[in-house]
Amino acid sequence: MIPDARETREKVFGEVAAQLFEATEAKKCWPCGCLHQSLQTIERAVPSAERSPELASALSAATALLLPVKYECLGCQVCYPALAVNAVSQVSGDTALDICPTDAVEVRAGWPPLPGNYTVLRYHAPVAVCTLTDDALSSTLSRQAGPAMAIIGTLHTENLGVERLIRNVLANPYIRFLVVCGTDSRQTIGHLPGQSLVALARHGLDDRSRIQEARGKRPVIRNVERAAVEHFRRTVEVIDLIDTNDLATIHAMVKECSDRNPGPSETYVSEEILSPISGYIPIRMIPDQAGYFVVYVDRQERCLFLEHYKNTGFLDGVIQGNTAPELYSPAIEREWISRLDHAAYLGRELTRAEHTLFTGEPFVQDAAPEQADDSIPTQGKDAPPCHGCPT
Repeated sequence: MIPDARETREKVFGEVAAQLFEATEAKKCWPCGCLHQSLQTIERAVPSAERSPELASALSAATALLLPVKYECLGCQVCYPALAVNAVSQVSGDTALDICPTDAVEVRAGWPPLPGNYTVLRYHAPVAVCTLTDDALSSTLSRQAGPAMAIIGTLHTENLGVERLIRNVLANPYIRFLVVCGTDSRQTIGHLPGQSLVALARHGLDDRSRIQEARGKRPVIRNVERAAVEHFRRTVEVIDLIDTNDLATIHAMVKECSDRNPGPSETYVSEEILSPISGYIPIRMIPDQAGYFVVYVDRQERCLFLEHYKNTGFLDGVIQGNTAPELYSPAIEREWISRLDHAAYLGRELTRAEHTLFTGEPFVQDAAPEQADDSIPTQGKDAPPCHGCPT
């Protein structure tokens, strides 16, 4: 006997309810984006008038336990919200169902523009490394990173995760290679972000913005325009080392990529690119209200002295030490300096003095870094020397 549509729906709703009740028992689900989005998806797919009492009860119980989202997806081996959505798709179709959140996030100034689980290493480096769901591998590689690595991070989803990765990579034109390594996510939810990312690089998107040849459950790119995806495919070479956890193999691939680095790519204009600003020297340095310093090298005692003066010329303290940090640390603690430019100047001069103490070279405290222009009025001829340069 073939079950009718009503029997099928009741059976499906029972399965959906069972998975949602499992999620209510798992506290890790309460702040997870998977549960939040799954509940919204199920409520859209099954109108309240069509829900069985069991399904309505499960939705109500799960909704009552929701906490603010702390993470998008933990990559669990068994994802109860995902199983619930997969069951609903049997009776409502697949078009309106989304397991993981794909909402756009606010773009930040600087690089990377979007948040994520990554470690930024060097902006001008040519290689990005994605360790997929392996957080431990990401941490280890970050500690061992060489100058060729720009950023190292993880990837848990085949839609939102891939979208953010693309946008963060495009925001740095120096990145020309993406090494994909570590264990791919093969849990029940079926994300397979690594396989989906490699498929995107090789095959692109179809006319529905799905990643062609991707085996993930919902490899749909919604929040990145097609032109950006094509620019990513054209300018960034994706290296498939999926399921490789060997550090030596990964480091060797990073070096191989670095050795054939073609240089920065053309900038993708829709992304916020971090551009260097030109350095400059100020026209005049502003005296520090906290006072000024004079640095002395005592070769007989083989030590350094840092004298602090009030702007009236009154000496109110002397620090003795052998290294720059031994002098500037107590000066900062005593609040003898209040301006960052003065702190930078003091650090430079103390480092020079420390160097000459051990080399025997003569030490003369440099003037404050400012443009020489006698036409610019000063604060008055009796103004204290900026940073404490003796006059």
